Amino acid sequence: MMSPRRRAPRPVAGALAGIVEGLQPQTPLAAVQRVWTEAVGEAVAREAEPVSERGGVVTIGCSSSIWAAELNMMQADLLAGLARELGDLAPAGLRFVTSGGDRAFRP
Repeated sequence: MMSPRRRAPRPVAGALAGIVEGLQPQTPLAAVQRVWTEAVGEAVAREAEPVSERGGVVTIGCSSSIWAAELNMMQADLLAGLARELGDLAPAGLRFVTSGGDRAFRP
């Protein structure tokens, strides 16, 4: 009698990727947070992060008032990057606030 053949082990990463994706919150804010660095670039992502969403407008916490003002002027470009990454799930607008140092922005 032949013994059953054992299959080669499969990488766990493939199985876990599907599980992790299913566990992530499915909210507009979570979608923006997932693609933020890719959409806006590493330099901006180091200084600002999406912190809340209301009515299609995502609030971005910035490391300083200067960053908030600068990003406000760049809003159209930032929205275009988010639209490129998210398509129809992209926010309608962005609101920039100073985070007051609550976030560990500093390298």
